[in-house]
Amino acid sequence: MKMSDSEDATMSLPCVVVTSSDATFKEEEIIKQILGVKTLPEASKQEQTVVWYPWTINNKYYTADVRLCAVSSTFLMSSEIAQSMQAFIAYFDSTKKDGLEKLHPWISVVEDIAPEVLILVCDRVCEDGVTRHAAQQWCLSHSFELVELNPQELPDEDDDFPESTGVKRIVQALNANVWTSVEMKDGNSQSFGLMSSLVAARHNHPRSCQDPQSSSLPAEGTLADEVTHTETRSSTENTVVDAMTNLDIQELANLTAGDADVDNFERLFTKLKEMKDKASSLPHDQRKLHAEKVAKAFWMAIGGDDDEIDGLSSGEES
Repeated sequence: MKMSDSEDATMSLPCVVVTSSDATFKEEEIIKQILGVKTLPEASKQEQTVVWYPWTINNKYYTADVRLCAVSSTFLMSSEIAQSMQAFIAYFDSTKKDGLEKLHPWISVVEDIAPEVLILVCDRVCEDGVTRHAAQQWCLSHSFELVELNPQELPDEDDDFPESTGVKRIVQALNANVWTSVEMKDGNSQSFGLMSSLVAARHNHPRSCQDPQSSSLPAEGTLADEVTHTETRSSTENTVVDAMTNLDIQELANLTAGDADVDNFERLFTKLKEMKDKASSLPHDQRKLHAEKVAKAFWMAIGGDDDEIDGLSSGEES
């Protein structure tokens, strides 16, 4: 039977795959929190236990129709889901020491598809289960961002730009993605150029840019093989991060050199906030190095002299 135009359009929409390895916490719970509702809307589609829910991202700059897709197991993945998957959210039980191990089947799937947004979610890290260090190491190894729904330590209220936490951070990350269904709002057409550059950078430096043998996790391997695999992945991730950072810095420099009007200042303020949000996802010990790198690159981008900032990384006062 031939599909209707509306059904065909729905199938072509990008999707956020949501899964949970915790039997007591269903995928729909995260979807409810993302949508900000107590009762889920009518599903746009359902096949067996896989359910698609509609969501329109509507922010200041653009709108984008996406689908939130609840998939409880890798065995339920279909070609339709794989082809439209642009974000992946995985919930795990942090109170169990093997909580992260239950997500193991998803790793090869995620590496093959390479969605732009990868988020690891738990209620909060647990010293008697999966510790913060263990969760962050897992995230670094697999290019995820860790988000705690109810973190024990909240951001400093005195911070000018406090870090977002919980579902707010998840929604923020999804809003920052470049969706294939994006429609820019009037007055923000200049932002489309940056978004196109981000898409190009992601395609030129895909997250899964590895040798074919490493597209799936090996069943067995020596320690040396694991170290080599980690170093290769780290190098690739650094390339992607550098590409993103360079684009951010160039736009920041352009905004700084632009007209001193309200609109330009607002875009500059927004860009600074976006860059801080990106930096906040890094481990604490890497944030200072990242900040120094961005400061130096920005200084050079606006025509500054390299000699004037030689002492920045050593902590010397200018």
